[in-house]
Amino acid sequence: MYVIDDLLKKVKRVHMIGIGGSGMCPLAEILHSEGYSLSGSDNNESDTLFRIRALGIPVAMGQRAENIGGAEMIVYTAALLKDNPELVAAKASGIPTFERSKLFGAITRRYKNCFAVCGTHGKTTATSMLAQIMLTAGLDPTCVIGGKLPLIGGNGRVGSSDAMVCEACEFADTFLDLSPATSVFLNIDADHLDYFKTVENLIASFTKFADLTRDRVIYNGDDERTLISLRGVTGKDMVSFGLGEGCDYRAVNIAVRDAFAEFDMTYRGELLVRVRLGVPGRHNVYNAMAAFAAAHKNGVDAYAIADSLAEFRGAGRRFEILGVRNGVTIADDYAHHPKEIEVTLNAAKEMNYSRVWAVFQPFTFSRTAMLIDDFADALNIADKVVMTEIMGSREINTYGVKTEHLAEKIGKECVWYDTFEEVARHVVDHAESGDLVITLGCGDIYKAAKIMLKMYDEQS
Repeated sequence: MYVIDDLLKKVKRVHMIGIGGSGMCPLAEILHSEGYSLSGSDNNESDTLFRIRALGIPVAMGQRAENIGGAEMIVYTAALLKDNPELVAAKASGIPTFERSKLFGAITRRYKNCFAVCGTHGKTTATSMLAQIMLTAGLDPTCVIGGKLPLIGGNGRVGSSDAMVCEACEFADTFLDLSPATSVFLNIDADHLDYFKTVENLIASFTKFADLTRDRVIYNGDDERTLISLRGVTGKDMVSFGLGEGCDYRAVNIAVRDAFAEFDMTYRGELLVRVRLGVPGRHNVYNAMAAFAAAHKNGVDAYAIADSLAEFRGAGRRFEILGVRNGVTIADDYAHHPKEIEVTLNAAKEMNYSRVWAVFQPFTFSRTAMLIDDFADALNIADKVVMTEIMGSREINTYGVKTEHLAEKIGKECVWYDTFEEVARHVVDHAESGDLVITLGCGDIYKAAKIMLKMYDEQS
């Protein structure tokens, strides 16, 4: 039924185009650990490429036809444009060539107890929470995470058990290639409309994902679109979490102190344990409930889950504190959708900093154009806004949208620059002791944060 599953039993040499991507890197780590001979290519240096090279995997910078030489199978990231020369050469070569999600799906089918976390927001955090819970409980899962989990020092690991914990991304329906035993539905919000066109189409895709889940669906009982997506889904153990009285797992008696939440976790009216989170933001109550429900239904003790959540300090690029210089705290976050920016900045505003700086890199022309008013509203939460030009990624700017159009809609004074060096210089010249500066975006805006730290160090 699955061609790639059979091929993986035969081939030894795999080439990965875009190997440094957050979705590609953990798959490369898994294949490497299983003895495959790998090579890869990418266009931009990144932290993930340092990890890939540390494993002894050769990476070519720049994507060219000659990079595919010697490969028995080629896997490519969905972020590539169709005319990418290396991708064109791969498809013309006769070498079996697959988009990354096909490989990912094949890997999920190797695990009897695969947990796949889906949703527009919070996937990496909830997946990381669940992975950490299961790891500290001794369940030894294989993990595929969209960000670096400090506990494992990377995006992925290979365990010895039949359990797997992974993210399931809806972009271009790629999560429909996965084969989970348990799916976890966090939320559904308007995103990737360049592909789905309508929210109704997006919801229908999540319905398909629920249908292909083998055993259990754990879902946010407070999220209206999630509930719509699950209407008519049958043959699964349906388990809800949320704040509403009808939810199976509920967080009650919530208290938030300096942006860090604690709450009583109940299951069908029975108190299980008091949970104290080690990551800021009210939104993380939902991420924690999702991870708690998945682990608890898998037999993990409630107190062990609470202990693990208390120790969890976040995944890489999820409100990650990078350093403090001259009294200025520099942080980085992957938020790239207005809702994600909103919850991140609201959490930041609860943390008693003097001022909060949002340093934002818009990602994709379609998302920026379609949600421009929502982006402006979210960024207005910050005290200061600094932006870069839009990172187009896989897109061509057929929308005619520019960062200056977003800046015009932001009510307060903001600035934008072409280069990270200019962005960093503006912040370093104007930030004051007691401020929080947080870089936001799913591209490479984290590099601006690192330049800021370097500039401060050079001043001292």
